[in-house]
Amino acid sequence: MVRIIDYRVRESRDGEPFLALIVQGGLQLVKSKETGMYYATAKKASIPSTFDELTCQSLIGQEIDGTIERVECEPYEITNEETGEVLELSHRWIYVKEGETVEQAVKAEVPAEEAELVV
Repeated sequence: MVRIIDYRVRESRDGEPFLALIVQGGLQLVKSKETGMYYATAKKASIPSTFDELTCQSLIGQEIDGTIERVECEPYEITNEETGEVLELSHRWIYVKEGETVEQAVKAEVPAEEAELVV
C-alpha cells in the first residue's frame, strides 16, 4: 500500500500544466554506510493525474494498492536543499500498481522529459 501525501503542478512537453499526486510507501529502516546506524525513511514517487486541485487536496491521506520500486535510469544530478550538496543519481522511484510488474509500470509511465516540475 502507498499513501497519497501531496500533489504538485507539473508541465508537459507541450507546456500544458497538470497535477501529479505524490505517493509514499511504508516505513523502511536503512543502515547508513557512513555510521553503521539505522535510520527510518520512506520512498516517494509521483503519479500524473487528470484531477483539479480541489480533488487532489481531497485525496491526501487515501491509500492505494501498490508499491514504490527503484528503476535504473540515465545519470542525473540533484541538489540537497538542506545542505547544498550536489549528488549524481542513476535511479528513480516509480509507483507500481498491485499485480503489475516493474517493466509494465515503466512502459505506462510518462517520460521524465515530458513532465518537468513547475512548482
